[in-house]
Amino acid sequence: MSGTGTVAVIGAGVMGETLLSGLVRGGYDPGSLLVVEKRRERAAELAERYGVRVVADLAEVAGSDTVALVVKPQDMGSVLAEIAPHVVPGQLVVSLAAGITTAYVEGRLPAGVPVVRVMPNTPALVDEGMAAISPGSHCDEEHLARAEAMLAATGRVVRVPEKQQDAVTAISGSGPAYLFFVVESMIEAGVHLGLPRSTATELVVQTLVGSAKMLRETGEHPTVLRERVTSPGGTTAAAIRQLEDHKVRAAFIGAMEAARDRSVALAASDD
Repeated sequence: MSGTGTVAVIGAGVMGETLLSGLVRGGYDPGSLLVVEKRRERAAELAERYGVRVVADLAEVAGSDTVALVVKPQDMGSVLAEIAPHVVPGQLVVSLAAGITTAYVEGRLPAGVPVVRVMPNTPALVDEGMAAISPGSHCDEEHLARAEAMLAATGRVVRVPEKQQDAVTAISGSGPAYLFFVVESMIEAGVHLGLPRSTATELVVQTLVGSAKMLRETGEHPTVLRERVTSPGGTTAAAIRQLEDHKVRAAFIGAMEAARDRSVALAASDD
């Protein structure tokens, strides 16, 4: 892919490999990609699967235009300490670690290094991810555009002020788990109502996929789509009444506030 430069991916866990595979599928030349992975068997696996260069030494990131940090938040401090001597202001550092602020990363790298903070989510595994990006104090439009192009390989990208990242974490970062929880509950309900589990699973999963596609392709407000299914005095109305009686809407709001508050607390613990 032209105009994107070389990318070093630090961290080859689930999200790290998701980013790597998305870049390859998105048209990045495998020769322009570098992965840092210290486990020999894992390194060999990635090199064979994607045709990229895999190294164990973090110092190797020195020649890359973009450095993507796809590591656990608790490992970020040690990784930054190790790469700091090899990073220069001409490079872009993109952090995909939850709760880690751009100020935290900038404070542990040489002065002037541009940093972009990202909150991805797991549907990136199937190229339907939702990533929100925020610029650090040294970022310009070119840096943001470069980060956008990289993350667009695994789904959609939006720009948000960094102060909104905790809310993003609560909505899209943790969001897949809420939906999986709803699907799990609907499948259990299907079994309770007498359906074979395999049938209940197929019914629920396809209903979720189809409903999501309707939302995206029709552009209709979800309330409008819901009302079209809800005939007065009908079966859907009876079900919605139960959900309202159990304050499911309020429970979702409370759950996302709890996720937001936890994200704030995790960020504070890293300062």
